Amino acid sequence: MILLNGKNLTLENYIKIVKHYEEVGLDPKSVEKVKKSSEYVQRVVASGVPTYGINTGFGHLSTVSISVEDTSTLQENLLKSHACGVGKPLDDEMVRGMLLLRINALVRGFSGIRLIVIEKMVELLNKNVIPIVYAQGSLGASGDLAPLAHMALPLIGLGECKVQGKIYEAREGLNIANITPIDGLQAKEGLALINGTQAMCSIGAMNLYHAINVFNLSVHTLALTFEALEGISDVFDDEIHELRNQSGQQFVAKRLKSILSDSQRVTHQGEKRVQDAYSLRCSPQVLGASLDAINYVHQVIENEMNAVTDNPLVFQEREKVISAGNFHGQPLALAMDFLGIAMAEIANISERRLERMVNPYLNNDLPAFLVKNPGLNSGFMIVQYSAASLVSENKVLAHPSSVDSIPSSANQEDHVSMGNYAARKCQNIIDNVYKVVSMELLTALQAIDFTNPKGLSTKTRRIYDYVRQEIPFIENDDIMYTHIHKIEKLVKSQTFLSLIQ
Repeated sequence: MILLNGKNLTLENYIKIVKHYEEVGLDPKSVEKVKKSSEYVQRVVASGVPTYGINTGFGHLSTVSISVEDTSTLQENLLKSHACGVGKPLDDEMVRGMLLLRINALVRGFSGIRLIVIEKMVELLNKNVIPIVYAQGSLGASGDLAPLAHMALPLIGLGECKVQGKIYEAREGLNIANITPIDGLQAKEGLALINGTQAMCSIGAMNLYHAINVFNLSVHTLALTFEALEGISDVFDDEIHELRNQSGQQFVAKRLKSILSDSQRVTHQGEKRVQDAYSLRCSPQVLGASLDAINYVHQVIENEMNAVTDNPLVFQEREKVISAGNFHGQPLALAMDFLGIAMAEIANISERRLERMVNPYLNNDLPAFLVKNPGLNSGFMIVQYSAASLVSENKVLAHPSSVDSIPSSANQEDHVSMGNYAARKCQNIIDNVYKVVSMELLTALQAIDFTNPKGLSTKTRRIYDYVRQEIPFIENDDIMYTHIHKIEKLVKSQTFLSLIQ
């Protein structure tokens, strides 16, 4: 069991919990902070002093005072009215991530929420009861209001949830899972549940996880393409990259040098040609820049995983409730836009290498489109078309969301981040990158089989053997989508991921 205290969550633990169902608990020290914060909110309610989010309306309606007897209704109404999500439901893993991240933020003890509410969220997460959260409808400030409202509704027996793969009305689903909903919310609790960045952060964390995997895939695929095209390995010389002072570039060059260290298929400068095209020769510079972006995003995501992002914040030791703007998603919006651009570039250069392998004018005397009897057979011609179409899609998707804003709540909330869409858009880009790099890998193996796979390096040979167990050499035209779909599934498998670590 992983104990949450609001400060110690990492991407690694996030994946263990969200993808692999490791259970969570609450750190006892954090539990005490939660109790004290909730008790202080009750004192504020009893005092009658107008305090935003506790005994006032929300947004532009913050000037409207709410009576003590209506504070509970106010919080329930907040969940109902803010659950305005549309579109398709988010993936189960992302909703589990939302629950995890919201628990981790609330357990810090600055939100004024009762312990029982957080414990109910832990119960949903550990029993894998997944609220149905619709993907669209968040401006990314005040946080992810609509998605988090959908996430929170089942806590009080409203909305929908998924149990054992089936969608139910919340009360029915909770009953199947033997979970009793909370009997209403108290002051501040509805707002504490929905005023934060946990939807965009959860999507962003999954994006980061896949970005790391597809980056590793791209480096190893590049190594196989290098062998297929007999690339000049001198470009990985350590001194070249030390002169550039870019850590990502240095890492990629060292990694490729290591992967190809015993390859008999790579060449040296002047042996067959003086230099390679940019898509081979500049690969450490391009992929290294994407790695630097991934590392930056990693820092932003882990910072946000352990952040308190609701409003207002309860400082019970100081006996103050302060309304501010930690819910604003700008750090995540910029990070997701940056990650999307960085990942799109991995696909851009991958497609160019794929083109070189199928093009008879560029592929070092390999057969046109990598098939026997070209003309009768089209071979890998349209594989390149498909990859090119995805790269073109990514160029549109890579336009940043974070440069946009639109006012809301009668202009009280007059600048928003669009961070949620930046994260969802980045997810689409990464899905496309997986496909493009998978197609490059399939093409590289086909090219290698026209010469001699015995010359592969030890590390690339393992990849070759693993894929060839499932996907054969394509001698004559075959239905290609089956192979493309299969290799994309293979490269996401745990077995394959262990080969490219």
